[in-house]
Amino acid sequence: MAKADFYETLGVDRSADEAALKSAYRKLAMKFHPDKNPGDEDAEAKFKELGEAYETLKDPQKRAAYDRFGHAAFENGGMGGGGFGGFGQSGFTDIFEDIFGDMMGGRGRRQARERGADLRYNMEIALEEAYKGKTAQIRVPTSIACDACEGSGAKPGTQPVTCATCKGAGRVRASQGFFSIERTCPTCHGKGQTIVDPCPKCSGQGRVTQERQLSVNIPAGIEDGTRIRLAGEGEAGMRGAPPGDLYIFLSVKPHEFFQRDGADLFCKVPISMTTAALGGQFEVGTLDGAQTRVKIPEGTQNGKQFRLRGKGMPVLRQGQMGDLYIQVSVETPQNLTRRQRELLKEFEDIATRENNSPQSSGFFARMKDFFDLGDGRE
Repeated sequence: MAKADFYETLGVDRSADEAALKSAYRKLAMKFHPDKNPGDEDAEAKFKELGEAYETLKDPQKRAAYDRFGHAAFENGGMGGGGFGGFGQSGFTDIFEDIFGDMMGGRGRRQARERGADLRYNMEIALEEAYKGKTAQIRVPTSIACDACEGSGAKPGTQPVTCATCKGAGRVRASQGFFSIERTCPTCHGKGQTIVDPCPKCSGQGRVTQERQLSVNIPAGIEDGTRIRLAGEGEAGMRGAPPGDLYIFLSVKPHEFFQRDGADLFCKVPISMTTAALGGQFEVGTLDGAQTRVKIPEGTQNGKQFRLRGKGMPVLRQGQMGDLYIQVSVETPQNLTRRQRELLKEFEDIATRENNSPQSSGFFARMKDFFDLGDGRE
């Protein structure tokens, strides 16, 4: 039976580039993988055909030969050779690692160099600092590259040697049924090298612990819970591997007067009953250090909000400002003298006759009518 055209097998045009070949193979290999189709001989055969097609077309020399001579280029001892449908078990494993290595959490045949750990630093700032922004100096205990061995882990004057177990690959391979399985080398732990004579200063780790002072820029308008990343300022990697990152987690302290909602600020201000009734004004401080006057109109009710435009928080990196909302809370007089009681009683009698509290009188009138109608009482 004649072999199918490799381009048709992968479902790509003859002009497809390397990325298109890889994408097509990945999609179809996942679909026909034996683990997803247990006992399906047709799926297994299709999976092998896909591997053979991709093995050929991904190699520029093999692809050129195939484009010129077709399958005949690999027959009778041609350059394709080997079992497993035209490519050996080792070749299949290489393809599987190239395509699926990142999905499986591995690094294929490449030597592993574990980057340093990321670090976290918790910083608390005042609302005023979040309003204005600041440059903060912090001290962070972390691991840095050893200056004695320059991060190699080997004693000065010596060098790490190639691991005898994995021959520098960082991984060892073992056959297991249909697949060839790779795992991290147990001798060098994936590094591909071993330290014969470790550095006395860092004990072969290639890094030492030290406290560092760093400068952190806090932009104006930053919000509670924001995370700032300082690339490369984390823990140094083992034996010259790249460092991790430092993450600054910001929290904003509760303010005595203001509550924040995004770029807007809210402030609750108590006012006297007479100010609410007669009207008046007062001044409030704002985060920019100024004073702003708030006018209270006659007859202001409890809970009324007044909006002060542009007096809130900066909008992060947008050059805009939020608003400040002043909510008044009408305070009821306490510890009245006899004369004050008499005046308030007189005022109440007059206000009742003049209906100066329409909401109150209207509410109780509606309630009375409702229950009189609702339960049928006289």
